[in-house]
Amino acid sequence: MEIRAIGIDDVGQVQELIESDAGYTERITGYPPGAADAQSLLMGRPEGVAEDAKVVLGVFDGARLVAVADLLRGYPVEGKAFIGLLEMHGEYQGRGVGRAAYGLVERYVGDSWPEVRTLRLAVVDTNAEVAEGFWRRQGFEPTGEEKTYQYDKLVSTVRLYEKKVG
Repeated sequence: MEIRAIGIDDVGQVQELIESDAGYTERITGYPPGAADAQSLLMGRPEGVAEDAKVVLGVFDGARLVAVADLLRGYPVEGKAFIGLLEMHGEYQGRGVGRAAYGLVERYVGDSWPEVRTLRLAVVDTNAEVAEGFWRRQGFEPTGEEKTYQYDKLVSTVRLYEKKVG
C-alpha cells in the first residue's frame, strides 16, 4: 500500500469509498451518504484554519483507494495535528487495512511535519462502538475532554483522544 495527498481530481474515488461504508456516515450524521460528501471532505476545514494546513491523504492498494484520512496541521494548536477522519473502504474492513493505513498516516506526519509531537482526534459516541477500540489499539488515550456534538437532528457527545508521536 502507498499513501499520497489527494485532491479534487480524486473526488469520484473518495465518493465511492464513502458510499461503500454508509454505516459510518449514518452514525456520524444520522443520514446516509450524500452526493457531495466527498467534495465536502476534500474542501471543508474548520473556520480559521488555513487552506495549506489541511491535507487529505489517500491510501492505495495499486490503483484502488482503500482508505482516506483527513489531517489538520497545527490544529488546535502548534505542535499538534488533528485526524478528522480515517475511513476504510467497506470491502477492506476487518482485514488489517485500518491499522496499516494509520501506520502510513503516522509516518507521513513524522516525515512531513517534524514540529508535530501529538496527534489528536475525536470519537463521537454514536460511532464509539466501532471507533474507540480501534484508536485505543493504535495507542490513543482519552484526554478527558468532552463536547456536545450536533449534526442536524443527531445530538451526541464527542470525546477527545491524543497520542504522542515523534
